[in-house]
Amino acid sequence: MVLRREPTARQMRLATELRRLRDVAGLSATEAAALLGTNRVQISHIESGLAGVSEERLRRLAAHYSCTDGDFVDALVVMATDRARGWWEEYRGFLPTSFLDLAELEHYSTYRSDLEFLFVPGLLQTEDYARAAFASRVPELPHEELDLRVRHRMQRKTVLDGPTPVPYEAVVHEAALRIRVGDRTTARAQLARVLEVSEADHVTVRVIPFDLDGFGGTWSPMMLAGGDVPKLDTAVRDAPHGTGFIDSDAQLGVLRTVFRTVRDVSLDRNRSRDFIQSVAKEL
Repeated sequence: MVLRREPTARQMRLATELRRLRDVAGLSATEAAALLGTNRVQISHIESGLAGVSEERLRRLAAHYSCTDGDFVDALVVMATDRARGWWEEYRGFLPTSFLDLAELEHYSTYRSDLEFLFVPGLLQTEDYARAAFASRVPELPHEELDLRVRHRMQRKTVLDGPTPVPYEAVVHEAALRIRVGDRTTARAQLARVLEVSEADHVTVRVIPFDLDGFGGTWSPMMLAGGDVPKLDTAVRDAPHGTGFIDSDAQLGVLRTVFRTVRDVSLDRNRSRDFIQSVAKEL
């Protein structure tokens, strides 16, 4: 069997969930291998994302691991058997892997939520705003990679305006609306874009004003992507060393609570639109 050289985040998530099921069942890799009539090395390859697993083998493992959550197992089967190549694959070898993994995650998500403090969320950005944001990076990006990053970000918008858009909610701090990324024209167009997108029934944009009472908040941006079942939800956080994909139950629970808390103290949908319009008029 040919092993994968670079498993995607989705393939790694499947591998992680299979390993977790085995751990909960209290079985060793050798014992799991015996259940499938294979060897420990093959189980290791499956649980590291280097090798795939068939539906029949996955369901046998889940049964032996005493997993009774049928919806969860069905969702794992979908992950294991989907062989489609997404549009993001054209960027493989040209952009960091995290860009591809994020697009893949969004493509398969059942909902998307963003919490941003200094930048307009990527899914709401105009091309000029995205270009200005990437151009400010230190060290400076080569012109070719800058173009690729902008094009990739624009293509990600298919999760909002494509044929099957997902429910999307963004909570954005006033600072992100006022910090001028690019020139005045770019800023005006960006706020107009946010207002335009927020008119869609499946999109909600909420604002956290500077003078909002009761907001202690968190100053670290984050995003949440819904899986086919809640157990397969994923959080994403950016850090100086790169993008982190979070899938542990404990951490997801904390981040869901953080998002819910900040959302609950933010302005509602209509007041947020009025607020954005007032900021736009000041430009």
